[in-house]
Amino acid sequence: MALEKSLNFLAQLNQNNDRDWMQANKPAYQEAREEFINFVGEIILKVSSFDPSISDLEPKQCIFRINRDIRFSKDKRPYKNNFGMLLNEGGKKSGTAGYYLHIQPGNQSFIAGGLYSPDAERLAKVRQEIDYNPEELKDIILDDSFKKEFGSIQGDSLKRSPKGYDESHPNIELLKLKNYIVLKKISDSEVKKWTSADQVVERFQQVEPVIRYLNVAIS
Repeated sequence: MALEKSLNFLAQLNQNNDRDWMQANKPAYQEAREEFINFVGEIILKVSSFDPSISDLEPKQCIFRINRDIRFSKDKRPYKNNFGMLLNEGGKKSGTAGYYLHIQPGNQSFIAGGLYSPDAERLAKVRQEIDYNPEELKDIILDDSFKKEFGSIQGDSLKRSPKGYDESHPNIELLKLKNYIVLKKISDSEVKKWTSADQVVERFQQVEPVIRYLNVAIS
């Protein structure tokens, strides 16, 4: 099992989410984190074969901190109960579309890709690309094999049409989106069957055309 230590540690953390427990179990955390780092390194190596834009990334550039920002939250638990990774050109703070992996016990893991919470300029560019070139995106997301794995594009959506677009626009539902995400949920039993990163990479290869479309739009 490729992520056994990661899943087991996160399950324990979910039941003991405080600093004293984390301090007492720091070696177990470091082992789980190292396992996840190695898994991400394997993903980078294999995804680079079809998306060279991420080939120069290091795993630690792509992995999110486990510490939560609790300054403005009613939930004062200090740690996240998941390991997360974003693989995108320029690193996770660049604002480009990318590949996301979320490992969380309780059947909450998922594989995803796309553009999350883009700024106003990038969002306007994506909408413009959809207005001018909708067929390329629709050919990708309406493909039967893609729909079987990911369903449809997800994301928060405006209640009304965005400025500059009429409600009667043939692709208005795509234009209303504020995020452009595709996502596949993964059960704990599925994660436990992974012996390598191949299953994740295979899904990322399906997502790559969506990511390419979005990154061309915002470039």
